[in-house]
Amino acid sequence: MVAMTMTEAPLPQLEACCSPVTREVLDVGAADELARTLKALADPARLRLLSMIGAHEDAEACVCDLTDPLGLSQPTVSHHLKVLTEAGFLTRSTRGRWAYYRLVDGALAQVGGLLAAP
Repeated sequence: MVAMTMTEAPLPQLEACCSPVTREVLDVGAADELARTLKALADPARLRLLSMIGAHEDAEACVCDLTDPLGLSQPTVSHHLKVLTEAGFLTRSTRGRWAYYRLVDGALAQVGGLLAAP
């Protein structure tokens, strides 16, 4: 039997600010939360990881499938995946000793929608 756990962090900053940033003034808290979310995306390795996972078979990838193509060590890749999971862009499931990651449906579209002009 394969053990499986799933963690998924919501995107709280997106709930705090339900309209695009160009339509209304963000309060300090919403701006701080949105900045944390965007910071998670503002790294070339993390953007590549999102792309690699989304393009992978079944839109799911194991850490072991990501280290060589990314050219980074396993601990570094795991750190980037943790940041993306905590920011609400990925879910993580464990099967045996391996961690598998999948994009959260709609998470990237939500961020894009916040930044879109009205």
